[in-house]
Amino acid sequence: MKYRLLGILALGLLGSLGMAQKTLVFGSNGEPASLESGNITDGISIYAQRQIYDTLVDFKPGSTDPQAGLAVSWFASPDGKTWTFRLRQGVKFHDGTDFDASAVVFNVNRWWDPKDPTRISGGSNYEIWGELFGGYKGDKGSFLAGVSAVDKYTVRFTFNSPVPYFPVAIGSGYFGIASPAAIKAAGAKYGTAAGGAVGTGPFKFKEWRPGDRLILEKNTNFWKTGLPKSDGVVFRFIKDPAARLAELKAGSIDFTTDIPPANLKDLQNDRNLRAVFRPSFNVGYLALNPSYKPLSDVRVRQAIAMAINKKEIVKAFWGDLGVTNGHFMPSSFKTYYSPKVTDYEYNPAKAKQMLAEAGYPNGFDLEFWYMPVSRPYFPTPKEIAEAMGADLSAIGIRVKFQTKDWATYLNDRRNPPGFQAYMLGWTGDYGDPSNFFDPHFASPITDLFDSAGNKLDIKELNEVLAKGAASSNQAERVKLYQQADEITFNLALRIPIVHSQPLIAQRTSISGWVPSPLGSESFEDIVKR
Repeated sequence: MKYRLLGILALGLLGSLGMAQKTLVFGSNGEPASLESGNITDGISIYAQRQIYDTLVDFKPGSTDPQAGLAVSWFASPDGKTWTFRLRQGVKFHDGTDFDASAVVFNVNRWWDPKDPTRISGGSNYEIWGELFGGYKGDKGSFLAGVSAVDKYTVRFTFNSPVPYFPVAIGSGYFGIASPAAIKAAGAKYGTAAGGAVGTGPFKFKEWRPGDRLILEKNTNFWKTGLPKSDGVVFRFIKDPAARLAELKAGSIDFTTDIPPANLKDLQNDRNLRAVFRPSFNVGYLALNPSYKPLSDVRVRQAIAMAINKKEIVKAFWGDLGVTNGHFMPSSFKTYYSPKVTDYEYNPAKAKQMLAEAGYPNGFDLEFWYMPVSRPYFPTPKEIAEAMGADLSAIGIRVKFQTKDWATYLNDRRNPPGFQAYMLGWTGDYGDPSNFFDPHFASPITDLFDSAGNKLDIKELNEVLAKGAASSNQAERVKLYQQADEITFNLALRIPIVHSQPLIAQRTSISGWVPSPLGSESFEDIVKR
């Protein structure tokens, strides 16, 4: 009866919104932090933005292979320091203005140049650009030296050193191209519920009800002929995975993400539902912040790695849909695995001895932060946190669990001195090892600090990562990233807990959904019967 009632309510909801029955209803695992492209780092925001924006480079459905997006072709100079993009012609933003080279330059300068006057202040910092591209305009380590419009439909990027993976990096979901006119008009409200967002993508922003839903409508002037195939998309914000599954069964949502692996049989036993498996391309980790005195000692961090029974935790929460090891990169990057790295043995007695040798024979208090929303790498974060906390208590570490709303959680971990210990993860944005290492370990590390509150700078590791990012020699890159694999393992600053195969689900009434290993995909091809 409960499910039937939810279904009736869903029909009434769409009717009250004046939306056709072929509007898709997606059960989102949270609310976007922002709809402003280039100024978010989380997958929940990217999922929504992929429907509104296009990127210069796209990816073939279900893969990390690049294909034409808003750029139809691209090529590098012989020295690898210049990338030139030929742009698609005849594309319009949702507000009717033209997409062209000047729009690309406008967007890139906002992300790259801290002095750009169109940047939005008030906590916004465009951190993902700095993490992926070595810093910002004026920084010594900035990869980018300049961006310019060669003509109306040609853009040129000039770099201080070769960036062989730049086309796939600029194609990642962070960097949707937004309407310059819309940004100028909305000012600081751009990307918020009050200001909306304007791109060239398959769906247009209609309404954002904070705490409830995001409503997008079909872009009838989309540049891809015949797409999108649905009349619109409603993103329902449903943090609780059990609630998402209940609504999926009831038919009040059509498809959803991040279902706990324990519910796989529920999906398989319901003839109206279909279990879908997103290709594995992620890591879920526990970060240990050296700004907190006990964690400044590498012996303590390694003891924690040794005290957590990772294999049993993965077996309990993921079953066959997760693996654990000591590598920060998923197995699709096995080529870059160091043969010297396996994993820390589970050995509480030895871990307790290491704590004593570090000066903590009676353990210490530890604030342990867990995410308020389920993510592909941690589908049930609170329960997984409690399992890790139980293991830590066995060696005398007294855990105090903490959490806060998603956007604040993401922001506050970067405010010095940062969280003492916290859970987070990463789904790859493109198929290059730099995408896993650089945002987490390249200097300055934005969410781990030293005892003085300065962002962590690990010079030896940073030099290795910089050489790896700039090299076009594959054999040299393998050697460098194997070295990075070994260094990060020994530092134990971010302990890999799991590489998961995310379980997602849909009703059988929809078709055309091809999940991307990159964590999100356009809904343009999805059909609802």
